Amino acid sequence: MSDLPRKAVTRTAKLAALPLGFAGRATWGLGKRIVGESAEIVGRELQQRTAEQLFKVLGELKGGAMKFGQALSVFESALPEEVAGPYRAALTKLQEAAPPMPTRTVHAVLEAQLGADWRELFSEFEDKPAAAASIGQVHRAVWRDGREVAVKVQYPGAGEALLSDLGQLSRFARLLGPLVPGMDVKPLISELRDRVSEELDYGLEAQAQQAHADEFRDDPDVVVPAVVHQCDQVLITEWIEGIPLSEAITDGTQEQRDRAGQLLARFLFSGPARTGLLHADPHPGNFRLLPGIPEDEGEWRLGVLDFGTVDRLPGGLPTPIGDALRMTLDGEADEVYDMLRAEGFVKDSIELDPDAVLDYLLPIIEPARVDEFTFTRAWMRSQAARIADPRSPAYQLGKQLNLPPAYLLIHRVTLSTIGVLCQLGATVRLREELDEWLPGFGPEEDPTVQEPAAQA
Repeated sequence: MSDLPRKAVTRTAKLAALPLGFAGRATWGLGKRIVGESAEIVGRELQQRTAEQLFKVLGELKGGAMKFGQALSVFESALPEEVAGPYRAALTKLQEAAPPMPTRTVHAVLEAQLGADWRELFSEFEDKPAAAASIGQVHRAVWRDGREVAVKVQYPGAGEALLSDLGQLSRFARLLGPLVPGMDVKPLISELRDRVSEELDYGLEAQAQQAHADEFRDDPDVVVPAVVHQCDQVLITEWIEGIPLSEAITDGTQEQRDRAGQLLARFLFSGPARTGLLHADPHPGNFRLLPGIPEDEGEWRLGVLDFGTVDRLPGGLPTPIGDALRMTLDGEADEVYDMLRAEGFVKDSIELDPDAVLDYLLPIIEPARVDEFTFTRAWMRSQAARIADPRSPAYQLGKQLNLPPAYLLIHRVTLSTIGVLCQLGATVRLREELDEWLPGFGPEEDPTVQEPAAQA
């Protein structure tokens, strides 16, 4: 018997209570105003209570509701500070922890998946979970060969719960949308639904993680734990010890945050070029800062976890992205517009002014215009406000653009990564990474230029 709430009626009732709760707190706020408390104090208390209920329910339900919360959490940088403050603590809770499965349930899954003698596979196994996420939780253990390992155990009924939650959340998308100005929540939920089957398949996750582990095995900057064992509902990988990125965001030094930001950008753009796969779940709970080698001299390294959601890009990131970015920076309005139309970002039935499109894009790609750029919440908020304000020309133009399905996940991952960079407040040499890893962006080599022949 699963301890994860599985019955659709139970989960629907929890989710359906959210908008009622919001309305109740609004009434409570009005009452406080009538008795004389200031609008500012009441507003903050109202936001705090709303955040607490929203993320308490999402965390308890795990499944798709929590997956949505995690996806949403990386966009908190776009919220106005007076709104973001009360939400930030609640959002962070979703990135590293959730109410755990009872021990008896964990043991039952391990016995069903690994056999009655499953304990003999480990020399040590910690019943207390080290981390919990949307479809499973992780236990620290020692494999029989002495390696420290992370044992990911999938919640029974996780697939049913994911689909049920995301179906219900799509009904409340308009209520949840104001949490992130300028972002249409409904396509995000639809995309998460499309990825459910892949994330539930630990075989696919093991393949993606091992491909990265093989490619980055000797990399001085990025660490990916290797896969030790895998079956339907259990995935065992090497354990890596490090500072969770969520802690670096709140308590890290500027040096740590800058280094984390640089490596996060490097991994985002180098991963597809090196493995043909894009890690598509870039929330802070999936990254660690590890000491360099040697520890007293080496720079911090980035540990990468959770490859349950990936985009398969055999040729790396699409070359049109790099081409369009380079031409935008060069001010080639007509060429950019033609490429956007060819790729489906501008539908055939729509006519736009190429110069207006260029004006729309340039502020967004500001980080790629300079040698290094400091990502801040203020910059993220300014971009969100520009695109979300119905009075803004950017808002009117943005409504007429289209996001082709092939680019949907790439777009979300890029936005999410930028959100994390803004949370870090990191200064990053983004252009350096684009030059090296993004097809079409860097200077093209002239095939007619021959290298000088070596002297005999």
